[in-house]
Amino acid sequence: MVDKADNKVLIREFSADTDIEVVGKLERNCELGSKRGFSIFTSMMCDPLCRIRFYPIHIMLVAQLLDNGELVGVIRGCIKHVGTGFGGTHVMGCILGLRVSPTHRRMGIGFQLMNSVEEWLLRKGAQYTFLAAEKNNTASTNLFTSKCNYMNISSLIIFVQPVCSTAKDPVPQVIKIEKLHVDQAIFLYKNRLRDKDMYPTDMDVILKEKFSLGTWVCYFEEQGWINLDSEENNKGTITKTQSSWVIFSIWNTCEAYKLHIRKSHPLSYFRATLSHAREKIFSWLKMPRSNVSVQSSFGFLFLYGLHGEGEQLGELMKSVWKFALGLGQNVKDSKLILTELGMCDPLIKHVPDDPSISRIHDLWYAKSLSSHPDDKDDLLMKGPLGNVFVDPREF
Repeated sequence: MVDKADNKVLIREFSADTDIEVVGKLERNCELGSKRGFSIFTSMMCDPLCRIRFYPIHIMLVAQLLDNGELVGVIRGCIKHVGTGFGGTHVMGCILGLRVSPTHRRMGIGFQLMNSVEEWLLRKGAQYTFLAAEKNNTASTNLFTSKCNYMNISSLIIFVQPVCSTAKDPVPQVIKIEKLHVDQAIFLYKNRLRDKDMYPTDMDVILKEKFSLGTWVCYFEEQGWINLDSEENNKGTITKTQSSWVIFSIWNTCEAYKLHIRKSHPLSYFRATLSHAREKIFSWLKMPRSNVSVQSSFGFLFLYGLHGEGEQLGELMKSVWKFALGLGQNVKDSKLILTELGMCDPLIKHVPDDPSISRIHDLWYAKSLSSHPDDKDDLLMKGPLGNVFVDPREF
């Protein structure tokens, strides 16, 4: 249990029994009502723990005013183990979903929430902590860098496209997209992720999660790729790869963000919230308002684990994107396709140049939680990170 108070605010652990509706209202006020526009990740207001519940060690803290008991802030934290291209593994603390009520900002509440979750992460063994913010979110970036001493380690772009924005263009016949057995996917990722600056060490857990729809390889059919009929390959051995190929996985958030309506929560409240959220999404993505309807869930497919090799990645990446859009059109309640790539990732320049694809510029920040970090093993001493594996569980 985390309880920490100054003379005005109590920082305590979130209670699902008493706080869920209030936190939902806080999320809606911070995102949907903000001047800077809509954040597509506001879906967690109906399941506040959705972005951290996949991690065995996680916490959600709220800031409560002592004079009247009002909840005015929230923050989430979790522990993850990551490997790096520099060698070794690290215990990382990940901070997500910092929100402070618009009427209670510039009062130090965000700083208190940050300090409290960092203290919890340190007690749980985290060596480093990292977080992300949109580049144009000046208030957050100033808090992280000026007051909390975070360092910018990476710059990433989130690509977003509505699945209804394009026809089902077929993948060219010269290109083949083949689904891998989960053991093959685990084997291939573990062998290729060594080139990444940062990647999750529990790749097998991610790929076996029910929300992971599968892993595919995309390659030119005339070159061939893998003999999937081989008993040896079914055990995870990759015997042949070609000069140009792309591996990717797809995560289904439609089930993760499904609304769970409890008897104590008015149905009209959720319908109004969902309808408002959809209108903001479709307006932001310049989609027809006629596509907005009230239904039980609204989600997206997240394209993750993207890794490519060879000189013909452009054609392959276009086919991967077409495949994801086609799959999205056949998954219930899926309205968008998302992926996030580091600015230094070679695949980023091969994302299709389509006017219906929106781009959100993310900045990743990190800092060492140790007062005496080992310079030889300090992530922050290695320079900016660009080739990172984005964990789908954080979406």
